[in-house]
Amino acid sequence: MGDSIFKKIFILGAGAIGSACGSLLSKKNDVVLIGQKAHVDAINANGLVVKGDVQETLHVKADTEIREIPPNSLVIITTKVYDLESALSGIKKLLKKDTIIFILQNGIGNEELARRVLGEKVEIVRGVLHMGAEFLKPGEVTIIKGWIAVGNTSRGRELAELLNGSGLKTKIVDDLRKDAWGKLIVNCVINPLTAILQVRDYGVVHPALEKVRDGVVMECIEVARAEGLEFERSLRKNIDKEISGLGNYSSMHQDIMKGRKTEIDFLNGKVVELGKKHGIPTPINETLVALIRFLGEKSKQ
Repeated sequence: MGDSIFKKIFILGAGAIGSACGSLLSKKNDVVLIGQKAHVDAINANGLVVKGDVQETLHVKADTEIREIPPNSLVIITTKVYDLESALSGIKKLLKKDTIIFILQNGIGNEELARRVLGEKVEIVRGVLHMGAEFLKPGEVTIIKGWIAVGNTSRGRELAELLNGSGLKTKIVDDLRKDAWGKLIVNCVINPLTAILQVRDYGVVHPALEKVRDGVVMECIEVARAEGLEFERSLRKNIDKEISGLGNYSSMHQDIMKGRKTEIDFLNGKVVELGKKHGIPTPINETLVALIRFLGEKSKQ
């Protein structure tokens, strides 16, 4: 572990994606997964079983909360976006001046949200995940390999070195905000449609859904333009190509199936919210938000 940049790495929100990233980082770093009790107990008893593109059992430390943060620690946030504020509030008093907060979540505007909770206390860095993971059962996850994007800053390059060195392919991009929006648009297509139709990701690339996919993407492009970002109209074809290779169940599909809260307000809901701000109609995204909210309510009954 002597070659690690950080003394300790905490994965706060070790569900599917957090456990997947943490498991790979644990090979060369001192990692602690912070997750729910059943998952933590299973990992501590039998190790973390990883399937999919990486297949092995890793003996990684796990706990239900962060009890203390030593100097020179990295805290990777992989909670759902709606849990970001409470997750950060819960560790605020433990943070050191040199703690780095690295946000790996869906959505846009996460850094601003984190800054509101933490103020100027610590450095906050954003990364964008372009990989999938599924939570199979406590102590067991599947990794669908992809990559992580980080900004072209000295800290971004340092994190890229750490992640690449652990087998988590990481790209340094000049415009991380545009990358985050690109990922948001992909998620606005995949997540609600897979959850509503109960199909794997590639299942939504169907001729019958072409106009729906088109509408979602075009509305997103219009809103992104109002936010100062330009995307080509060819984006939808590229998204189709990307999705057609994805055989996993999206996080929103998994959330609806398990009766859990979804991130719809931070994906299509965010596009609708920004559309209203700029006076841009977003009827297709609005419809998808309404349908997901209905399914969410229905699963609680």
